[in-house]
Amino acid sequence: MHSTLSYKRPKHSAARPANVSRPVHAVALCFIASSALIAPSLIAQSTAPLPLAQDTQQAKPIPQGPPIQPRPIPDGSAPHQKPLPFGPEPRAYPIPSDLPAHSFFDYEKPSEDPVGASDPLGSTYIPVDSFVYPLVLRLYSLGYADTAFIGMRPYTRRSLLHVINAAQDSIMADGNEEAEGILASLQNYLAAEMPAPGRVRGTVYGVDTVYTRVMGIDGQTLRDSYHLGQTIANDYGRPYEPGFNNITGFSSVNELGIFSLYVRGEYQHAPSGNGYSQALSAQLSAIDTVPFSGYNLHQATIPTGPVASTDTFALQEATVSVHAFGHEISGGKSDAWEGPAAGGAMSWSNNAQDIYSFRINRVDPLHIPLLSDLVGPFRYDFFVGSLKGHTDPNSPWIHSEQVSFAPTPNVRIAFQRSVIWGGEGHEPVTLHTFLHSFFNLNDTAANPSVKSSPQDPGARFSDFNFSWRLPFLSHYVTLYTDSIVHDDVTPPSAPRRAAYRPGVYISQFPRLPKLDFRVEAASTDTSTLRSLRGLFNYYETIQVQGYTNKGFILGDQIGREAKGGQAWLTYHLSPNEWIQLEYLNKKTPKDFIPGGTTQNQFTVAVVKRLRKDIEMNAWLQYEGWKAPIYFPGNGLNKDTTVSFQFTWFPTLRGLAAKAP
Repeated sequence: MHSTLSYKRPKHSAARPANVSRPVHAVALCFIASSALIAPSLIAQSTAPLPLAQDTQQAKPIPQGPPIQPRPIPDGSAPHQKPLPFGPEPRAYPIPSDLPAHSFFDYEKPSEDPVGASDPLGSTYIPVDSFVYPLVLRLYSLGYADTAFIGMRPYTRRSLLHVINAAQDSIMADGNEEAEGILASLQNYLAAEMPAPGRVRGTVYGVDTVYTRVMGIDGQTLRDSYHLGQTIANDYGRPYEPGFNNITGFSSVNELGIFSLYVRGEYQHAPSGNGYSQALSAQLSAIDTVPFSGYNLHQATIPTGPVASTDTFALQEATVSVHAFGHEISGGKSDAWEGPAAGGAMSWSNNAQDIYSFRINRVDPLHIPLLSDLVGPFRYDFFVGSLKGHTDPNSPWIHSEQVSFAPTPNVRIAFQRSVIWGGEGHEPVTLHTFLHSFFNLNDTAANPSVKSSPQDPGARFSDFNFSWRLPFLSHYVTLYTDSIVHDDVTPPSAPRRAAYRPGVYISQFPRLPKLDFRVEAASTDTSTLRSLRGLFNYYETIQVQGYTNKGFILGDQIGREAKGGQAWLTYHLSPNEWIQLEYLNKKTPKDFIPGGTTQNQFTVAVVKRLRKDIEMNAWLQYEGWKAPIYFPGNGLNKDTTVSFQFTWFPTLRGLAAKAP
């Protein structure tokens, strides 16, 4: 799910002050960051130079091992031998149950380095709202996909290929039908990355998806993640209002050697809405300590009415990348979901629209001698870009860095840090202010003179998350927690000041292998006195419009100073088809929002393949909510949402090179 909100630069910032950074500062910043993050990988791999990408017509093959031998089918006859064609076969559809899933994928995989460290080819990111991620998360929680880092999304197409290559032998050896089905579906999705034996991947191009979503809403909704709540969350901040809503879009994949280009754009329609009254907007501005006058009469974080209808074309994602030594180095708009939970990610999710950023992502696990012997292989991700929808100060920047370790196949541990700094009206975005925000660890919360000076390191938010497939139950139960803290080094160093989203995922039940259950709690209302009036988590004294982009919280949709939980019960019809029941509850206290707020949602969703290349994703949601500050009294406000999305998965084209 995705969105674009219009943003107009306030009049007071139309002319750039003399001390505001020039583009050269951002360029220098990118080179400094890229050097710092790539250096450890270069040192670790200096003894084993990686092959350079070749011209697609003369490409050298990745080292190949012996072909995988499919098991016999039950009647003892020879297995069905049908090599997967490179282009004409549609992808991502259920494999007939009377054939072994892997017999459709008679290709050769590398005999060494199964996690892809020596793969020189680049590939595009898979959007975090793709059907692929529920499959990968379930495969991992079934006890496979040991090289996947479930708290670092998105994956690239080839990094996912490396994960399933590494998992294939154990899946086939165990004979787990659910895992085999998921493996087959993922291999089918990545068919263009796996040419027939004797050939290597060359150019891949074409339309990846074409989709349309029609959505009808009856009743007044909530559209304010920074204060009262959201009726529709984790949807890229797309516009929605009561009435008829529509998105219609497409995505395109283009890969050539080490280069790749991904584009997703869509038309968005939402009807006009009432929005908040001037009195309510002024009251919420006072809570945020934002002056409600002049250029702040229409803030992105406060939907002041009347809300105009939306009819626009939005560029949801657009990323050009180059692959170098196991990294995707990219620029443009790309997704991020930094956490193991399903209902939200404390540090970064797709609740808000993607930002334009420069990014360096170690897409495959890195092993450094001695260090990895202690903490296991690890990955890291860094990106930096500007935030929109901020007017006080205007257009600050944010950088995010995450490092995730895999000390055992069953454990993932990650540390993440985000810093919002600069902005017109405060301090300029320069190389100096970036480095100061990047390296400074001093506590400035008790020193207002520093916060208002050029020495301000910015609004700092630190995240810690882990996941653990439990001993003796590693094929059944995964325990995980995501946490974030404001103005502390990391949540484990300040547990009482941290916000949390813990969860448990049961990927299958005895004698019910198609049924899974997930439950999560969430709280940003910490037990310290700092957590009052909504002025702690996702808020900051200088960056008063907080941890948002175009009005929506970048992290967990639970919002500021709130408590709640979610639960999902899912029955899998096939690897990429399911029926799901979901329940959500959220409460906000009276010291933040006068009168408090309460939300309850009940959702039924069905994902079904109408044809092998056409998916229907339909859902019905009933919501009941109370917000006396919005609608006085204790009456229950109700809204119902019905949505149908149809997605076509065309066949990607490719020019595979013949292996010498």
